[in-house]
Amino acid sequence: MSKKISFDFRDGNFFSQEEITASREKIYSHLDELLAVAKTGLYEKKESFINLPQDSRLTETVSALTAKKKNSHLRTIFLLGIGGSNLGTLAVYDALRGQNFFSDENNIRIFFLDTVSPLVAREAEAIVKKAREADEILTLVISKSGSTTETVANFEFLYALLNKKWGEKANERIIVITDSGSNLEEKARAKNWEILNIPAPVGGRYSVFSAVGLLPLALAGFDISKFQSGAAVMLNDCLSKSEDNPALMSAILIFLHFYKGLPINNIFFFNPELESLGKWYRQLMGESIGKEKNLTGEIVNIGITPMISIGSVDLHSMVQLYLGGPRDKFTSFVYIHQQGLAQVPTKTALASASLLANKDFAEIMSAILEGVKTAYRERKLPFISVSWPEISEFYLGQFMQFKMLEMIFLARLLNVNAFDQPSVEEYKKETKKILKG
Repeated sequence: MSKKISFDFRDGNFFSQEEITASREKIYSHLDELLAVAKTGLYEKKESFINLPQDSRLTETVSALTAKKKNSHLRTIFLLGIGGSNLGTLAVYDALRGQNFFSDENNIRIFFLDTVSPLVAREAEAIVKKAREADEILTLVISKSGSTTETVANFEFLYALLNKKWGEKANERIIVITDSGSNLEEKARAKNWEILNIPAPVGGRYSVFSAVGLLPLALAGFDISKFQSGAAVMLNDCLSKSEDNPALMSAILIFLHFYKGLPINNIFFFNPELESLGKWYRQLMGESIGKEKNLTGEIVNIGITPMISIGSVDLHSMVQLYLGGPRDKFTSFVYIHQQGLAQVPTKTALASASLLANKDFAEIMSAILEGVKTAYRERKLPFISVSWPEISEFYLGQFMQFKMLEMIFLARLLNVNAFDQPSVEEYKKETKKILKG
């Protein structure tokens, strides 16, 4: 049996058993609803994202399209999407093959075009100009609505370049992932672009196990079956009415500390390649929990502010604030022990390196983490610890499923809708008004 991510909730537990039990009871009815959704295997409710990792038809569709479009010439995948359309894929990609971590020129590169940046656009243009044939490039356009301003702008810019260079051949190298019936889907049919649909009830920030995440990851050479398996393992743990349910316990502690006056949730990664995973979680919490109104329509202006910290870099920029500043943050420490990758020599050049001689880098980082946790304990600052056996598709799948379930439990405790984001539409409407002149 494969190992699982491990959780330690003891350091964040300053509450009575009665307080924790009362919170559990608020969620148990929701667990029953989730179990019913999982039993159907269908996509009829917002919570249906939990069915994605075990959807064999989805896996077959993604695998078939990957086999059709991937070839020995493929070098670059342009992924055009923003927010929930790209953050999950970016999190996995950077964790396993980020630009600054163990890069390999032989790997297929995913080039992310999210916001509208002239510099990034010009870099994409250079890639197109350098390519000798159309098969070296594949373009994925991902948008649930099909009308996201940034995605549309990037696509029109890129499509003009591709069409100018390869004409009709360029249309054979475009894949659209969108909601059924969107304007983007209609355009794709007219141009004979490949189309995959996102199940309508599944929101963007909960869609990483749909074609939104699975297709680009499969095309880039990642093992999506392990990614899905990790999610399925965690789903089983997080749908149980057990005291060992990690998503339930994490949600309860975040909730109780929020009402104790800690409105900031700090996810502190001690592996820098996981920074994009933190950005994915930041969107998940920001959009799921930050709400003007609760489920009964009452104006509450409620929310928990997510922040990302990276060890040990932010120990030299932010830890003074964390330890000495306002006690308004609940922290999750996340660490993966990676042995054998680098080591300080036995014979050192600097006198200050005597303590480090012959030490593995992972051993040094582990000591730093334990020192931080000890400092937090001494100041009675609340935190939880999450450790993975390794960074892989399997454990990324576990962690991301855990966090999505944590979020819907937390939303239930806060009495808000975890799946809408009505305030986001305000800036979109104003932007379109300005662009119309």
